[in-house]
Amino acid sequence: MTSANTAAEQAAQKLAQGQPIASVIDPGDPAAWLALDAAVRELSRYPLHRELPPERPPRRWLSRLLAPADAEPGVGRTSVSYDTEPGLALALCDADGHVRESALAQVPGGSALLPLIVIRCADWVTAIHNRARKHLQSALPTLTPEELAALAPLMLRVDRRERGTFATGLLEAVLRTPPYDHLKAQTTSADRDTRRFAHRIAAAEQVLTPVELARTAAQDPDVVVQNRCAEAALAGVQPDAYDEVLAPLLAARSPQVRAAGVTALRKAERPAQAEPFLADRSPVVRACARYVVRQHDIDPLPLYRAWCAERGAADVPAGAPIGLAECGDRQDARLLWPLTEHPNPAIRSRAVAGLRTLDVFDAVRLIPLLDDPSPAVTRETVTSLTPSAQRIPVDHLVDRLAPDRPRHQRLAATRLLAAQGGLRQLRILQTLLRDEDAKVRERAGKTVGAVPTRSRP
Repeated sequence: MTSANTAAEQAAQKLAQGQPIASVIDPGDPAAWLALDAAVRELSRYPLHRELPPERPPRRWLSRLLAPADAEPGVGRTSVSYDTEPGLALALCDADGHVRESALAQVPGGSALLPLIVIRCADWVTAIHNRARKHLQSALPTLTPEELAALAPLMLRVDRRERGTFATGLLEAVLRTPPYDHLKAQTTSADRDTRRFAHRIAAAEQVLTPVELARTAAQDPDVVVQNRCAEAALAGVQPDAYDEVLAPLLAARSPQVRAAGVTALRKAERPAQAEPFLADRSPVVRACARYVVRQHDIDPLPLYRAWCAERGAADVPAGAPIGLAECGDRQDARLLWPLTEHPNPAIRSRAVAGLRTLDVFDAVRLIPLLDDPSPAVTRETVTSLTPSAQRIPVDHLVDRLAPDRPRHQRLAATRLLAAQGGLRQLRILQTLLRDEDAKVRERAGKTVGAVPTRSRP
């Protein structure tokens, strides 16, 4: 039994003891409501006169709570009167459809049980989901923006079920109603799906200004919201508002959002503002920047070459080496090799990646970079050396497996030994299965485990 199931059964037991529902379950947690519904449904399947299977713990407390006070064992429970909120909550989740229907008729308007009404809107019993939908249709417009914000995540979760689209349709109708106070409350929801849903409507109804959309695109952690808001911001921006809209987009952490901002510089006729993004850390942003400057008859290649050759060591933009490789030719390798010794590890790693992009390989010059103090440089070096791993002396790699070596160097040697293959390399990797470093053991184990049993020594 999972922890979620256990928590739901404990919540059901507290409700059976008469505890208020607000103290038992988080009103804004859709998973908790769905788990409660499933748990009570399971617990209420056994009537009083039936013996439980031996593997099931006794659950007769729930049957007693839901049965009429004068009921005999085996007598139906459809005539029960639910005069407490905890009792209604349990009845709304009961396995018996008659009990659920009877409870629905007694739920007061504006009740804290509205989340369970939402779940019953997708009930398989027609009479139950029809009654629940009428209740929800009456209650939803009366909710405050804050109350609807707590309920919306559950409505969207129920939408995934068969017959579950009704509640979402009501939600959308409320959110599309001016003055859009309910909609604006959903755009800042902690629930990802709710923010996606709300921003789709907000973009269609043009509720948020381009500046607000741009700020959301730059700050929201969800990539769908980021992209949707960035597109809407740029679609609605006026020429005199470019500065306010582009500033947050160009400063965003998300590469997709920055790329959208950079691409918009073409329409804004600002190619000079795109030039710094030629050396962005993201390949998609660099590609967009090259597109913008080329549209204004600016060749990015001389800029890359100038950054890599003419500036002082401290002034080389970190993305310049890989950018040069992306639009240069093999002759530009002469500018990249010196950068493999640059004091900035970000530049060293991108220089190695740039050489690989240009299909320039020199094992004699690359092998020493396996000892680089930066894990990023070592990873790029291993990637470059792997297709030609046989050129590396085995003893050279074994020396880098010493326990006093940095972890990233030991992992690099492990990867290259695996790439070499061979009986001796396999035996070396087998000794690493007892290594004190868990990462080294894991890497060696994956390699050894992939070798057919008959091929092992």
